[in-house]
Amino acid sequence: MAAAPCPRGPRPRRRPAHADRLREDRQEQQQLADRAAELLNLAGSGRLDRTVASRPGDEAARALLDDYDYRVPAVDDWFARALADRAGHYADPAARAAAVGSLPASVRARAALLAALARTGAPVDDGLEFVGRLAQANPDATAALASWLENAAAVKAGTA
Repeated sequence: MAAAPCPRGPRPRRRPAHADRLREDRQEQQQLADRAAELLNLAGSGRLDRTVASRPGDEAARALLDDYDYRVPAVDDWFARALADRAGHYADPAARAAAVGSLPASVRARAALLAALARTGAPVDDGLEFVGRLAQANPDATAALASWLENAAAVKAGTA
């Protein structure tokens, strides 16, 4: 026996909820890929600097980058400086905490050392390429140095 037709006409077809979620996931992944490409292009052209604001989702975009791309160190330096300066969306403590769990250890260590150097009064504008090399070579030692500098600055300021 066939089902009786709906008296109001044919029922509209609904998209399954999972299809909507899949479409949203694809759209989000495309946005992340676009942001990753944007960061690489800015780095490649030498325009990835403090004038480029960090945004929510940048850590996920960083995770998409191929670590063998010659522009990735410049992107990592940008992340470290944004974290150290608490710039862009990193002004929010929750965003900084989330970044700590998702960025590479070398980026986190570099950010910690840049922030510690700034607290000691050292100029951290330019000429600190060694910070990136140190963080890349040994993130744990870099983080330990940052911690030591933080303690030394606190003792000097009388807050330790």
